[in-house]
Amino acid sequence: MRILLLGGTTEAMALLVALASVPHVTPILSLAGRTRAPDLPPTAYRLGGFGGVDGLRAYLRAEAIDRVIDATHPFAEQMTRNAVAACEGAGIPLARFTRPPWSAQPGDIWQRVATMPDAARALGTPPRRVFLTIGRLQVAAFEAAPQHAYLLRIIDPPDPLPALPHLRLLPARGPFTEAADRDLMQRERIEVLVSKNSGGAATYGKIAAARSLGLTVIMVAAPPDPSLRQFHDLAAVLDWLHRPAP
Repeated sequence: MRILLLGGTTEAMALLVALASVPHVTPILSLAGRTRAPDLPPTAYRLGGFGGVDGLRAYLRAEAIDRVIDATHPFAEQMTRNAVAACEGAGIPLARFTRPPWSAQPGDIWQRVATMPDAARALGTPPRRVFLTIGRLQVAAFEAAPQHAYLLRIIDPPDPLPALPHLRLLPARGPFTEAADRDLMQRERIEVLVSKNSGGAATYGKIAAARSLGLTVIMVAAPPDPSLRQFHDLAAVLDWLHRPAP
């Protein structure tokens, strides 16, 4: 069985490790290539996009892919939409393996918003010290609120840099602990955290740290997931792979 694993997450790497011990299974990991120095597996992999739905459908047929598992980031909505359309067109079973979103806990102060422009508006007018942990693709949304002082934690810098007069970059790669993030927020005198609700343990430290410090978190909701089959559990995905194709 040839499996295309759309990756870039800790979930994808965990599944790849699990598949290494499954006989008669050949996984191919696909990475978007947006990170300059991604963690590459010892197994077969590819870097870069497919060229939209048509390109992905052509790849699935050319490589004789039997099943596709979408384990991309919860906010990689374009790739997920393309996977759904391409697999439907090629008649190939597709499953989504993703982490559940975070849920607010007692003591959390969350201001929930739907989009990144909504998050920028939610910061308000008076200048604030803002910790941005949103990746690099949508930082430009905060150009609408240039009065704030932004600390952007990022793996690779945005290109081009957004037109923000009070922006500092903090190059870093997770996981991050609650203690380290609490120290960072105190040292930088952070007043509000902006985060995507991407779930998982690797970056949850910032959420717990904000709770302990009594800080507001502007939480951007994950986009709706169009996948028909969705799993949050590794064992459930492996079980699906062993079932006969519908």
